[in-house]
Amino acid sequence: MVRDRTLAEDLAQEAFIRAFNAIGSYNTTYKFSNWIFKIANNHTIDHLRKRKLDTVSIHGSPHATTQEEINQSRVVVASGDESPLELMVNKELGGQIETAIGELREEYRTVILLRHVEGYAYEEIAEVMDLPLGTVKTYLHRARNELKTKLAHLS
Repeated sequence: MVRDRTLAEDLAQEAFIRAFNAIGSYNTTYKFSNWIFKIANNHTIDHLRKRKLDTVSIHGSPHATTQEEINQSRVVVASGDESPLELMVNKELGGQIETAIGELREEYRTVILLRHVEGYAYEEIAEVMDLPLGTVKTYLHRARNELKTKLAHLS
């Protein structure tokens, strides 16, 4: 969410400290990983709101100053079966998808990433984001529709 490895590590460390300090409030009926993820997610969102930073513009940050920083922000899924042309086309397509995701509202972007990148179930997303299940489904539906509109030129 922050695209800066050092900052992400700092935020993760702060989230673990918060989790440690709040361990007494952990409810064992919920998954520990969801509980700690929720703390980290909320802490990162708080940080971004305070700093008014760009969240995810995965395809080339306006704050990236070197080619290395830009390359670190890109997600590349390569297959040994792809030709160089296919690899280039897929990389470009991936960049366009990432840009479209980065342009979504914060809530929509979060549910898309949790569902389609992290593989969370709807119920887990609801728990992590502290939202009703119906709201999660609505956010996913709206986010997918926005992505469909933003990426319509690709079909």
